[in-house]
Amino acid sequence: MLRLLYIIYTWLVFVPIFLVLTILTALVTIVGCLLGGERVFAYYPGMIWSRLTCYLALCPVKVKGREHIDRTKSYVFAANHQGAFDIFLIYGFLGVPVKWVMKSGIGKIPLVGAACRAAGFITVDNSTPKAARQSIIEAEKSLSKGASVAIFPEGSRTYTGRMIRFRKGAYQMAVDQHLPVVPITLNGPFYVLPIGTLNLRRHRMEMIIHAPMHWDESEFSNKKLQQMADETRKIIEADLWDAFR
Repeated sequence: MLRLLYIIYTWLVFVPIFLVLTILTALVTIVGCLLGGERVFAYYPGMIWSRLTCYLALCPVKVKGREHIDRTKSYVFAANHQGAFDIFLIYGFLGVPVKWVMKSGIGKIPLVGAACRAAGFITVDNSTPKAARQSIIEAEKSLSKGASVAIFPEGSRTYTGRMIRFRKGAYQMAVDQHLPVVPITLNGPFYVLPIGTLNLRRHRMEMIIHAPMHWDESEFSNKKLQQMADETRKIIEADLWDAFR
């Protein structure tokens, strides 16, 4: 009965309000950034939109580890990718501005894509090795300007809740810009809105921000980058709920 009531609430209340919030957020972001306020409008409208989305979905959020982040520094944030609500959880509750490294398909969504471009988010094109490398270069431009970047090293959402192998692209950015990687463990978004469905489920969500990771930069190779990715994955996995290990 409660499940049925929540489905009705989702389609009669959540979806209409979410669409209005999304349109307003996109418009405010586009106009604000075009008027020269990227520092403010690339972050705060999206942050408020993300928090309201989680509250509107009736999903409690718990955050641990914010003390590991220095707001005056730049980081590469690397998180596991459980579902669509990962973005709302990180953007809304991380507590620091980030530029997103996102799939090219998001850039094609009306208004949302334009807002992402105005905010300086980076589109990933994996069609060719050259295009993928260009995506990394664009991300590094944002990092060089003092921004932090958020990325999902798995490359796509999980179908089972369990993580797949991490790709090394995020770590190349960190090495090139001499920045620490901050692992983030996400629990719960898989239950709220996993890949392959449009029906929300009310469930608690948790974000655990781990201590920044630093490496000896004297010698790096593709093998070393993959080792960094694997090490980050182990840290994230250690705090996953049992169902996702």
